[in-house]
Amino acid sequence: MPESVNPARGAGGTPGGVGAFFLGTIMAAVGGYLILNQVQVTTSFWRFGAYGGFGLTLLPLLIGVGFLFFNGKSIVGWLLTIVGAAIILAGILMNMDIYFRQTTLFNTLVMLVLLFGGLGIVARSLR
Repeated sequence: MPESVNPARGAGGTPGGVGAFFLGTIMAAVGGYLILNQVQVTTSFWRFGAYGGFGLTLLPLLIGVGFLFFNGKSIVGWLLTIVGAAIILAGILMNMDIYFRQTTLFNTLVMLVLLFGGLGIVARSLR
């Protein structure tokens, strides 16, 4: 073999480690899926101060869209549209309640070992 040809490199540019990389990736993906499958997301009532205020959060977005229909290059229209969309997104995120569903200790340990063991194997294969 000519000297200019490098031998095949594995994960992270190191020799070997490709099999360990894929095993760790699969383990971490399965562990992450199982953990996320145990999470329950619910929403609470939308509040803006002491009152229900979802309609009020739509005003900047709707006014901005109106400006953009009148003049598509309106800086004020784009600013109001972006700010209105950001307010709505922030309101949705702030009104989410996230719970970890009840499960056994064994299932929790299996999920965590798969996730962190897989991440450890991936890190070792890239070393």
